[in-house]
Amino acid sequence: MRTLISVSSLSKRYRLGLKEKQAETLAGQIGNIIKSPWQNLKRLRGLNRFGQEDESVFWALKDVSFEVKEGEVLGIIGKNGAGKSTLLKILSQITEPTLGKIEIHGRVASLLEVGTGFHPELSGRDNIYMNGTILGMTRREMDSKLDEIIDFSGVEKFIDTPVKFYSSGMKVRLGFSVAAHLDPEILIIDEVLAVGDFEFQKKCLGKMEDVSKSQGRTILFVSHQMEAIRNLCSKCMLLKDGQVIATGETNHTISKYLGSYQFSLRKEFFDIPNASIKWVAIDPKGIENGEFILEVCFESSRHVQYPVVGFVIYNQLGAPVFGSNPRFHKEDYHPKGGKKGLIRAYLKELSLHSGIYKISVWFGDGLNDFEHHEDVLAFEYLSPNSYTQKPNPLIIGSFDPMVTWEAETF
Repeated sequence: MRTLISVSSLSKRYRLGLKEKQAETLAGQIGNIIKSPWQNLKRLRGLNRFGQEDESVFWALKDVSFEVKEGEVLGIIGKNGAGKSTLLKILSQITEPTLGKIEIHGRVASLLEVGTGFHPELSGRDNIYMNGTILGMTRREMDSKLDEIIDFSGVEKFIDTPVKFYSSGMKVRLGFSVAAHLDPEILIIDEVLAVGDFEFQKKCLGKMEDVSKSQGRTILFVSHQMEAIRNLCSKCMLLKDGQVIATGETNHTISKYLGSYQFSLRKEFFDIPNASIKWVAIDPKGIENGEFILEVCFESSRHVQYPVVGFVIYNQLGAPVFGSNPRFHKEDYHPKGGKKGLIRAYLKELSLHSGIYKISVWFGDGLNDFEHHEDVLAFEYLSPNSYTQKPNPLIIGSFDPMVTWEAETF
């Protein structure tokens, strides 16, 4: 297979604006006023002098190198600020690189932000033709694709309405449909698909799988949804602080990314205004012994008649594994009302696969919820049933029951 994208020693550098220093005395302020024209001129001259490294210089990407071959689907993962979107903008020729070499062979269609490539005053139909013209397609080619694009987007009722009146979801639908159906050799998709609803996301992932496998298109896909990355991408690249940390087989790269997660078995909320939950904690000895004990301390400004805590545990791919609250299991739960309290949840058998898990909690009074906190805790669990004793990409689910096996041969 031929190489369609070749990136060598790519770097992108920005100069950040720094907060001006304020003088503490009247004489100092007068001096700053006198010096300000010269300081502004000096600042302007220094904007293009990147050779001098100081606190205003920020490297969004540094020495990034990789190759993508024809028909490959490359997943790009990493935390916020890792440089993923910057990389895609450079490959889409929206942003110029500071250093490095890029070779791209083939037409590129990109969907990076909501409404990217759309003229707000033109209708959806006109924008489809405009995007096709930019990609070098003829009018006849566009006519043959038009009905398919409109049907896939699901915005046929508004196709002759100016795009400026579209909702963000409608823009994403039309944008993805245009990008996927205009026969580009390379398709670049950012996290923008998260704006769409679940059914449309599923539809988009199916379309990307189809164009990569059956049509041999090359796809670069950025997402925080590890399940989508694992199902769609044949190869994965992990970015951290603008640098490539790992590139290779998808499950291995995802495990390396998730393994870098900072575990926290206790979270305090004392500094959050109006928070009723003061701290949440998991008993580490319970986790070691295959049990789950969650403690939540609350303190409210008003009397809580029936204090209730709920939790949900998510696996390392972001899917909910299980959750509970006393509304579902209240036979043995009879709390006394009050302004302060400590609530515990017990689970004697934590039958999970070895892996990394996160917890969200909420607090309420009877049927009324007061507050909700996402991803407050994270822990690693090593299943006593697993022979690997290592986190895995959860290919076969979340639970690890003890299954009795028998074999009979003839």
